[in-house]
Amino acid sequence: MAALELRHLRYLLAVAEHGNFTRAAEELHISQPTLSQQIKQLERTLGVQLLDRGGRTVRLTDAGAVYTDHARRALRDLAAAERAVHDVQDLSRGHLRLGVTPTFTAYLVGPLTAELHARHPGVGLTLMEMAQDRIEAALHADDLDLGIAFAGAHLPGIAATELFTETLSLVIGTPRARTMPSPLPVEALQDRQLALLTADFATRGHIDAYFARHRAAPRITVEANSIQALTEIVRRTGLATVLPDALAHDHPHLTPVPLDPPLPARTVALLHREGAYRSAAARAFTRLTRDLVRTRGYTSAP
Repeated sequence: MAALELRHLRYLLAVAEHGNFTRAAEELHISQPTLSQQIKQLERTLGVQLLDRGGRTVRLTDAGAVYTDHARRALRDLAAAERAVHDVQDLSRGHLRLGVTPTFTAYLVGPLTAELHARHPGVGLTLMEMAQDRIEAALHADDLDLGIAFAGAHLPGIAATELFTETLSLVIGTPRARTMPSPLPVEALQDRQLALLTADFATRGHIDAYFARHRAAPRITVEANSIQALTEIVRRTGLATVLPDALAHDHPHLTPVPLDPPLPARTVALLHREGAYRSAAARAFTRLTRDLVRTRGYTSAP
């Protein structure tokens, strides 16, 4: 009987993901006959059929579905074990995989990266911008070490550490005033022209719900899927937008104007998978994130 090897698990997972031997073989950079032979060898070793090859696509059998679930966990745990072995506690080297939702790249990621590099220049960073549901899925799959998103309902097994409260305001393109402008009644936005994020941003849904709740109907003249584009548009036109206060505070040519009633605040949180190995780099990043939030004066989470 042939010995089970890690490549057998990787090959099986690739076929299960693609539902096709040809595409799986291309991804693995091996020939299709070799891949097919290796899967059959695995099935002979286990004494059970793992794949149903009878249809237009290759599907897992019931036994295959159970086996691949365990195989994924095994490979994930082995990867974590390798990182643990190579983890350097003095942070002379190391690596952190961080996922963030899009608005944080505009005002939080830069200062955090600068602080990480200043304190621990030997630690590398892989940064990925993605929606919160993808961050949580990636944490589950051990494709990320940490995520920065919002507190609330999370996937089972995802833990959240609250960091600060993010507030949103109307933002206009004028040099920032020394004092915060007086709150603007939401009724004053009726028919006012705005530039807003596109509907695929969670922040846009938050804004739309606020307008609907208060029966305000501003004119959405521009929609953009880039915060940088929005800030440039607002700077150079008479349009206003709605963005986190912290972003406007970091920009000398933007002024946040609070609305009355205020937009509901959201709690920003650092996410990780419960029970996951916490590398020295991940622990250090957690500490410096808390320090930076406090230093910059962001409002503490309730």
